[in-house]
Amino acid sequence: MARDPVCGMVVDEDKALSAEIGGRRYYFCSIGCLRIFESPEVELKHLKRRMYVAVSGVLAIAVLRAIAYLTLAFGAVLVTWAPIPSLPTFTWGLILFLITTPIQFIGGWVFYKGAYHAIRSLVPNMDLLVSVGTLTAYFYSAFVLFFPNVLPVKQKEVYFEVSAVIIAFILLGKYMEEAIKKRSSAAVRKLLDLRPTMATVIKNGVETQIPAQHVQVGDVVVVRPGEKIPVDGVVLEGFSTVDESMITGESVPVEKKPGDEVIGATINRAGMFKFKATKIGAETTLEQIVKMVEEAQASTAPIQRLVDKVASYFVPAVLIVAVAAAAGWMTLQNYTQALLSFIAVLIIACPCAMGIATPAALTVGVGKGAEMGILIRGAEYLERAQKLTTVVFDKTGTLTKGEPSVTDVIPTAGRKVEEVILLAAAVEKGSEHPIGKAIVKEAEARGISIPNIGSFESIPGKGVKANLHGDEIILGNRMLMEEEGVNYGSMEEWMKSLEEQGKTAIMVALNRRLIGIIGVADTLKQYSKEAVRILRNMGIETMMLTGDNERTAEAIAKQVGIHKVIAGVPPQEKASVIGRLRKDGKVVAMVGDGVNDAPALATADIGIAIGGGSDIAKETGGIVLVKDDLRDVVAGIALSKATMRKIKQNLFWALIYNTIGVPIAALGFLNPMIAAAAMSLSSISVVSNSALLKKFRVKSLKQ
Repeated sequence: MARDPVCGMVVDEDKALSAEIGGRRYYFCSIGCLRIFESPEVELKHLKRRMYVAVSGVLAIAVLRAIAYLTLAFGAVLVTWAPIPSLPTFTWGLILFLITTPIQFIGGWVFYKGAYHAIRSLVPNMDLLVSVGTLTAYFYSAFVLFFPNVLPVKQKEVYFEVSAVIIAFILLGKYMEEAIKKRSSAAVRKLLDLRPTMATVIKNGVETQIPAQHVQVGDVVVVRPGEKIPVDGVVLEGFSTVDESMITGESVPVEKKPGDEVIGATINRAGMFKFKATKIGAETTLEQIVKMVEEAQASTAPIQRLVDKVASYFVPAVLIVAVAAAAGWMTLQNYTQALLSFIAVLIIACPCAMGIATPAALTVGVGKGAEMGILIRGAEYLERAQKLTTVVFDKTGTLTKGEPSVTDVIPTAGRKVEEVILLAAAVEKGSEHPIGKAIVKEAEARGISIPNIGSFESIPGKGVKANLHGDEIILGNRMLMEEEGVNYGSMEEWMKSLEEQGKTAIMVALNRRLIGIIGVADTLKQYSKEAVRILRNMGIETMMLTGDNERTAEAIAKQVGIHKVIAGVPPQEKASVIGRLRKDGKVVAMVGDGVNDAPALATADIGIAIGGGSDIAKETGGIVLVKDDLRDVVAGIALSKATMRKIKQNLFWALIYNTIGVPIAALGFLNPMIAAAAMSLSSISVVSNSALLKKFRVKSLKQ
């Protein structure tokens, strides 16, 4: 989608009437305007080139000025002549003219184009003020340089440097903003990369490899261990476990049997099965997530910058004052003063400080965040953070570690914990199942030597049986124990207690006698509880939003201190839940780590992605936490608020000089040179104030 810069209409490049001529694509919007839209990559490339021209030119001026001062300090005299009579004397003014002209017309072109559209649409903006101020300073300086005797001013009073610095600073800020926007589009591309490329379908009784996008509804698809499921469907035959964590957020692989639904792009972990394709193309769960991310990113346009709001009033006011000042002096027949007052008003009003107010604070704030392991992706998230009322957490991989761990080992009378763990680990040794891995990991942590078993039998959906030194070991659920004649009545209360806590209870039997129960669950991350507590102390509401079952979700929420839980929510509905919260007047931050969280992260006012999570979540989030420490959610919000305060303070300092200086310049008491100095002082104030962010600390965190 692209917006027509003149008529303001949105053009869908996929549907609009268009033609490609000479490598550029031309589009007709619905009211007949003809416009040229470059791709975001090309636009960013052009902006980057202009920014480099401007910044390198300003750096060159700074180096030359330093050399000049050093030369004068040693008593040398600058050359004041040139061998070509038609050129003005070879002065500092001419050096500035030669360096700043490319900056003015190459670097500044983007502002002139924006000013042109602002005039056409009668909506004054910063581009208009930057254009008027910099062009006035440039052409006035050129006139003084090449026609020094026309106006009663000294040749050295030129403002090429002022114009160049303004353009360079504002271009740098604009480039930062556009680069951040471009990176956000990578989320959709990475989602699409999750799609498998090939599928195995049965045609006329023969297995055939075809591109995944060619699978049709009703096709019978074969999926082997380790393969991605190509499309959504229903299992026809076979049994397996499927890792659906990237879609549903459930950390434990889900068992699949005939009649169960499978989701495209999820991974088959064990067992081969056949399924019938029921959804293809845009109807699949993954494609729906892609669509929601695209729509959410398009709909969550940045809140209008405070600078733009100020500019809509400030620009016309400055232009009116400048023209009125010139007109007033002309009525007094003081034409020279009329010109000087007009120029002084425009120069002191030229928004160098306003233009760098946001990027200066943002640069320091982003740098401080990076130092703390918090990546802030744009100024719009800073603006929203100060109004934040609600933080919604995903469960798996966000509040919890995202992988099962052994939490309880309960032996029966006369048995020991180590014996239960040893026998269970022996059966699960070499297992790829997350629960089996958790049991083996627990045994290793306890220093238990795990023996090798003699025989092994897997009973799908129930558990496993094995033989160790002639003894039979059974590991599984109630159903398996009942089939094998194992009496577990004495441990039923323990089983129920573990299940009520959202844990998976595994019974261990030796020679058909129960010897213990192992509780396995996804455990809390180290600082989850503390992060929730601090947020609540800050007056921010906390909630949990998860695709997991309600019992498990309530158990985790109770541990972490969250009182409101929305469980059993599929990924395509998570964004809707966030949308409803926003409609209720809440300013919402969503904290998540998985593909299933991407639409919700994009829909929320602030998406906070865990750095250890999926790349899609990180690309969609407005704030990314590099460390796996949820206290950084608090730090990120606090840093965002602090940075936004600096932006507001910067705007105050930027405007106070303008507000005081404009009437003084209009009355003729402020010549352009002093106006330029005052403007520089406001810029120094902005930069110095922004630098104070380097001392930012979060007092509520105990490091």
